[in-house]
Amino acid sequence: MPTVAVPSQPIAGCSPSSVQETTIMTIWPSIAGTDIGQLLGRLFQIQAGVWVFTVGNLLALLSIPLVLPLILNKFILSVLAGIPVIGIPFLPFKSAIKRYVLTNRRVIIAEGMIPKTAQYVEFDRFDAIDIVIRPGQEWYPAGDLIFRKGNSESFRLVGVRRPETFKQTVMKTRNVFVGIKKAQG
Repeated sequence: MPTVAVPSQPIAGCSPSSVQETTIMTIWPSIAGTDIGQLLGRLFQIQAGVWVFTVGNLLALLSIPLVLPLILNKFILSVLAGIPVIGIPFLPFKSAIKRYVLTNRRVIIAEGMIPKTAQYVEFDRFDAIDIVIRPGQEWYPAGDLIFRKGNSESFRLVGVRRPETFKQTVMKTRNVFVGIKKAQG
């Protein structure tokens, strides 16, 4: 009689949080989380002009040679920092690359070319998320997510692109986690 392979997980890529931590979503912070990014965003919003030929659009086009190296340098410096001996002068830039990771247990700020957890908040450490859009972030569109437990801030993610979408995904994941935890006793 032929044997049937039984998958270790009922749904591929999914597992209960009590068994193992699984990544649900990874997002990269926007340049809108930096001071220079917010300044540029305010400049890019200038609507003086006609049709698509506005001062803001012209500045956005002209800023490409400035902004592209800002973004690429983070990756280049982080790679150089990982090279033995040669990378010693670049070690301060080792964690220049950041990403935000949502798992089935927590929200993580991971740093470096090979992601390592720098900070995190577990689902039972917050009950609400506020979105704050600072001047200049609207242009991207981006904002900051502030995780709150009652009236206290417990965690913050800056420069999140499409913050409402990420907030909804985090809250849905958190509510499932908390609901299962309550059901288990």
